[in-house]
Amino acid sequence: MHARVARVLARVRHVDVGYLPDMTDTDTDTARLCAFALTCSLKPSPEPSSTDLLTQQLLDAMGEHGVEGELVRAVDHDLRPGVESDMGEGDEWPALRERILAADIFVLGTPTWMGQHSSVAQRVLERLDAELSDTNDAGQPRTYGRVAAAVVTGNEDGAHAISATLFQALNDVGFTIPAGGVTYWNGEAMHTTDYKDLDETPEKTASTTATLAANAAHLARLLRRSAYPPA
Repeated sequence: MHARVARVLARVRHVDVGYLPDMTDTDTDTARLCAFALTCSLKPSPEPSSTDLLTQQLLDAMGEHGVEGELVRAVDHDLRPGVESDMGEGDEWPALRERILAADIFVLGTPTWMGQHSSVAQRVLERLDAELSDTNDAGQPRTYGRVAAAVVTGNEDGAHAISATLFQALNDVGFTIPAGGVTYWNGEAMHTTDYKDLDETPEKTASTTATLAANAAHLARLLRRSAYPPA
């Protein structure tokens, strides 16, 4: 973990929240949570990825709040085009989908290309469309009660527009977005520096990452304690 991220996490852990109502539930407040991150770099492993780096920093920050994290690069898997949960022989989406649904928190990370999320991220969103038709006994998508957060990197602008697109799509299929639901880094316009090339994490990105980690873990525990009621 970068030193600046660690310093910011230390401050977040000591924020005074005494003005909040007491909603302590020993079982849910101390239970371990699970986060599954799917990053959508166009580069296969083991090539270095700025999106992977910032996403891993978010998972590390979530670890400070009792969340166990796992990161997978989507492009390393054969995700067939389509909007079904299983597109047939050779499709590796079903296995990734089960890992998403088994997690309390789903993190979707994408680089910025031409001001847009990557084609790999779009493929993931299209595959998630199938969740609308896979419901539980209450008629709710299985994504209900699960938190989703976003990570965006790029050496030019686009993070706000991209996060808006991701939020809408993820919420549309049933995920709940926490306050400040994205952490991101955009480099200076018309330059070539990538996030992974920086000597240290910028203060603003580090604090945003720490806040998102805290908010996502908090929301996941609230939803575990009190699920959405049937309509």
